[in-house]
Amino acid sequence: MGRAFEYRRAAKEKRWDKMSRIFPKLSKKITIAAKEGGHEPDLNAALRTAILNAKAQNMPKSNIDAAIKRALGKDAADFTELNYEGKGPYGVLIFVECATDNTTRTVANVKSYFNKIGGGLVSSGSLEFMFSRKAVFEFVKPAGIDIEELELELIDAGLESIEENEGEYYAYSDYTNFGDMTHAFEMLKIEVKKAVLKRFANDPVEYTEEQLEEIEKLIDKLEEDDDIQAVYTNIA
Repeated sequence: MGRAFEYRRAAKEKRWDKMSRIFPKLSKKITIAAKEGGHEPDLNAALRTAILNAKAQNMPKSNIDAAIKRALGKDAADFTELNYEGKGPYGVLIFVECATDNTTRTVANVKSYFNKIGGGLVSSGSLEFMFSRKAVFEFVKPAGIDIEELELELIDAGLESIEENEGEYYAYSDYTNFGDMTHAFEMLKIEVKKAVLKRFANDPVEYTEEQLEEIEKLIDKLEEDDDIQAVYTNIA
């Protein structure tokens, strides 16, 4: 199925490894989770997941603690999570997930990125059916356990498939089963390295190298914005 290894994975991770970009996004996720569900990770699954993903990117504990502390402050920002959908150069479909304390600023920025690079936003919901939302877990396979056996253990929690690539294991389920899958991994005492919700194009499209270079300009601008948490496309 190859969902974990779609085009742009290497390029995207290389860019996101830059701390100046990824740490503010991770901090925002932690702050949102702590403000909505409390600051105790043991009692807040969303916060546990946000911290897990931050640690996977080598985010210092001091940054994590600071993000939680911000959620407890009297002047803590109220973040709104919202999505924008658009078409870029050569008709590429782009789904943008944001978390912002200023929606006016965010929508103005997103519109400008699209308009400057030959694209534009479309009506909300227009692209929703073009993408499938999945829960994705990168995990460490316990020694001595068979993958088929593990699949049977996880199927009741909503597992759809498990993929392996160069020793890295990924489990997929519908996004609605995120909580059940998280609980199942915890009960099985299996180490989860990352746990995220992602969108996958239902009908990926092939583009030429020249077209991709132009498309990447828009994606780069979007991913540089601190208000933008994730960018998904229908690139094959």
